Amino acid sequence: MAFSLEGKGLKLETAAHVEDYVAQIRDLDLEEINLSGNSFGVEAGKALADALKDKINIKVANLSDMFTGRLRSEIPQTLKYICDALTDKEHLVELNLSDNAFGPAGAEPIVDFLTNNTSLQVLRINNNGLGVGGGTIIAKALLANAQNVKAAGKTSSLRRIICGRNRLEDGSSETLAAAFAAHGTLVEVRMPQNGIRPEGIRNITQGLSFCKDLEVLDLQDNTFTEKGSLALAEVMPNWTNLKVLNIGDCLLGKEGGYAIANVLRTGGANGLESLNLSFNEIEADAIAALAEAINDHLSSLTTLELNGNRCSPDHNAVMSVVDALEKHGYGDALDELDEMEEESDEEEEEEDESALEKHDEEEEAKEPTQKGDDEVDDGLVKDLSKVHIS
Repeated sequence: MAFSLEGKGLKLETAAHVEDYVAQIRDLDLEEINLSGNSFGVEAGKALADALKDKINIKVANLSDMFTGRLRSEIPQTLKYICDALTDKEHLVELNLSDNAFGPAGAEPIVDFLTNNTSLQVLRINNNGLGVGGGTIIAKALLANAQNVKAAGKTSSLRRIICGRNRLEDGSSETLAAAFAAHGTLVEVRMPQNGIRPEGIRNITQGLSFCKDLEVLDLQDNTFTEKGSLALAEVMPNWTNLKVLNIGDCLLGKEGGYAIANVLRTGGANGLESLNLSFNEIEADAIAALAEAINDHLSSLTTLELNGNRCSPDHNAVMSVVDALEKHGYGDALDELDEMEEESDEEEEEEDESALEKHDEEEEAKEPTQKGDDEVDDGLVKDLSKVHIS
């Protein structure tokens, strides 16, 4: 049975305000609860948490967007009550905390849950303003969870992590990478728009290289340059089940774009169904290599985004892509190419801070995500080779 208050816009302060809802929850053999789109105070949150303690069959908890208009001091306590009530639930497979602007302070209250719940398969923490500090706290909890699971002789249940728009940056990447590697069971990772730069991309991809069954990787709108692109290209052959790769608007550049296309040409990740390479400053040589990859290996590619790169839409390389797609019966897979740029006649610039600064200026013009001020940097796992996976 499900209980939902989704999108009702309620502002619930006290236990009395949620008395009727608590009574309904207590009467249900609850499997799913959805509190999204409301605003809960501390007392109301505690009353709901008390009602959840005995709900042993709960599978899905949607706690997204539930603190609108709340003081920062209120949110952690409310989160703590509810997440603690869910920690021992052996059937819980999905927790959604997205769209709560709780920042780094909101990471601490969910540490016990993330460390000790061993049934969770899907964690959604998208657009929470975690910052480097909050991201590191979450990563450490996930790492501790993997270690607890291993100590108990079990296999991790974690399959999907969605954590975009959190300004995780490079500072949280080492610990996140260690957590990904320690679990080794992830099939979907989405981390778009996090301000991650080349070194962070290297860390993340190295950690994910341990996840042999990865199917979906979304790193859109971070900053790769050639260094990050080469790091991704190096590990892509590990992912024989990869179906979706989104690295649009990641500043791959000429050499980086070619590196990705070349690994596809040589048979890496040949099960791709969706590929986003848009707005990356890649040029005709990479697109020609991609055409070969599609022709020889990517027979299941049904969605391809190339718009916003440096190649004329009527260039032979683009025509070769179209022909290759049509060969496999997916002639309509290619998106519109109405924002293609002219290929540069100048020699490719060396990758330096000026290129990164240009991309960062473009990022600042986009809608900002709250950035955390606190940082946690003690005890980071520096060497992923030390992470052992059973």
